[in-house]
Amino acid sequence: MTSLFAGIQDAPLDPIMRLFEAFNADTRPGKLNLAIGVYTDAEGKVPRLRAVQEAERRWIDKALPKTYRPIEGTKPFRDAVQALLFGSGAAILGESRAATLQSVGGTGALKMGADVLARLKPGATVAVSDPTWENHRALFAQAGFTVVDYPYFSADTGGVDYGAMRAALERLPAGAIVVLHACCHNPTGADLTAEEWADLVPLMAERGLIPFLDIAYQGFGLGLDADAAPVRRFAESGQEFLVASSFSKSFSLYGERVGALTIVAADSSLRAKVEALAKRLVRASYSNPHTHGAAIVETVLTDPALRADWERELAEMRERIQAMRVRMADSLQQRHPDRGFAAIKVQKGMFSYTGLTPDEATRLREDHEVYALETGRVCVAALNAHNIDRVLDAIDAVARR
Repeated sequence: MTSLFAGIQDAPLDPIMRLFEAFNADTRPGKLNLAIGVYTDAEGKVPRLRAVQEAERRWIDKALPKTYRPIEGTKPFRDAVQALLFGSGAAILGESRAATLQSVGGTGALKMGADVLARLKPGATVAVSDPTWENHRALFAQAGFTVVDYPYFSADTGGVDYGAMRAALERLPAGAIVVLHACCHNPTGADLTAEEWADLVPLMAERGLIPFLDIAYQGFGLGLDADAAPVRRFAESGQEFLVASSFSKSFSLYGERVGALTIVAADSSLRAKVEALAKRLVRASYSNPHTHGAAIVETVLTDPALRADWERELAEMRERIQAMRVRMADSLQQRHPDRGFAAIKVQKGMFSYTGLTPDEATRLREDHEVYALETGRVCVAALNAHNIDRVLDAIDAVARR
């Protein structure tokens, strides 16, 4: 009898997960993982943030029963997410145009948004940046969309090729969905300028395109408010759009899977309709969101003292990453003035495109026990004073060969 599962096609893991498995299987004691997107502190450890620990202690001390959370999450959580995205006192907060639903991490927010859009725009084209986080393509393809690329990164400048990006978006059909990184572009670290965002926002409306912003690293670029500026531009424009938020990095709560999907509609009645649709899809998927991590995030964002302490520690994390980024860029540029390593300095967030070739990245792993993606992407947030010289020497060695 033929097995039910015999027809399943083999599919490779995405590059990050494939390297993660290879790293775990590597028995060399000096191995270093610069491929996975996790922030580590100056001692190379995943931190437990002060405000997070205090919020968790308070929540545990309450000894509340583990009842179900509402399908969309609690109102204080959702209000806090909207204030973080749009700014406290923003006009949109009083217009009831935005529906926010707690999600299973930022990935869950993207999945929920993709499922909503699949009901509203079946057969639409989804455009993602070239390059982008690998899971963007998989999530939207699995939801039934045709996924295409738009030009984004320039290897020559180490920044965004906005002219090519704009031209490609102008060629998309009306109703196409465009996935945009609000800040700290993953994997390149190259972000649009304020002037480019000011041009892009009205272009999306003129072309009838649907913006879907991914903001997984709010606070890791220039700061909480500055990193949310693109989201706020879209809100002020009156357009309909979606935003996927993640709190894994900014709260160092990776395993708790706390995120949110925010859907902005033209008016309150349409917001109610799309919120009801999203809740029906959640109910038929995982039914209710997690409690523990969301309760921590909610407590921190709604308590002024904890919020202030969290913002201070988030700034410390951001500044430490930037210090490693500058040191990396300056050292490599001095050693290899013809390779364009200086561009690393102006990139933002946890990641950078180093300009290493696939062959160089392979030799970095095989000869020096330093894991980086074949694209040359490294997690700058994994560098510290104890390992950066070793990494710089290893990159220098493969770049000279």
